[in-house]
Amino acid sequence: MKQLRPAPDARIRLFCFPAAGASANSYWSWGAALPPFLEAFGIQLPGRGERFHEEPTRDMQALVAELAQATRPLRDRPFVFLGHSLGTLIAFELARTLRRNGERLPLHFYAAAHRAPQTPETDPPAHRLPDAQFVERLRELGGSGPEILAEQELMELLMPTLRADFAMDETYSYTAEPPLACPITAWGGSEDAELSPEDLALWQHQTASSFELQIFQGNHFFVHSQLDALVGAIEARLRSYSHT
Repeated sequence: MKQLRPAPDARIRLFCFPAAGASANSYWSWGAALPPFLEAFGIQLPGRGERFHEEPTRDMQALVAELAQATRPLRDRPFVFLGHSLGTLIAFELARTLRRNGERLPLHFYAAAHRAPQTPETDPPAHRLPDAQFVERLRELGGSGPEILAEQELMELLMPTLRADFAMDETYSYTAEPPLACPITAWGGSEDAELSPEDLALWQHQTASSFELQIFQGNHFFVHSQLDALVGAIEARLRSYSHT
């Protein structure tokens, strides 16, 4: 867990779950941009950041069980989950684990740039591709600059974590459960070739509360290029919670 900005008097905590291969630092710029009623934490997964020397995991349930323990001390006040791509799926499974454990659920769930969990993966799996083809897949997604993808030594260091994350996503098996009680907002990028608004709209079946779909300018990684717009949307939606 990485604190993105100290805010001890904040009424709500925001937990940010990064995309495949990314670290908690991918949300670092969010700390200064968020309103003062939110205290933000980036989820740090094995194999990156200060946990770089830990073995990255492909086991969703083991990871979620670890996160349930790690976040427990910080869930003593109202909280919100925000996931990007694979991080959305991890956050979703964590929310369902908390419900099964009889623990407090998020006030709100933000699902960014990931298909609804009940929707099967239709693309061929990438995690077993030869290195050159796997790097080309990363290039298509647009999250890594060409200068990074061209650095062979760096990519050799990053490849085990990237492959583990892709495997976790591509081998995910959905189990039907009742929809979550918290509202869900699904976010998409207008130029994301991976997901259509219709795909994202299927998240509405995962909530028994309200649902909202918002599309922002950008590709699969719009969560970084459209920070001001996203923070504005969060503030508008969560401000009412901060007074309860």
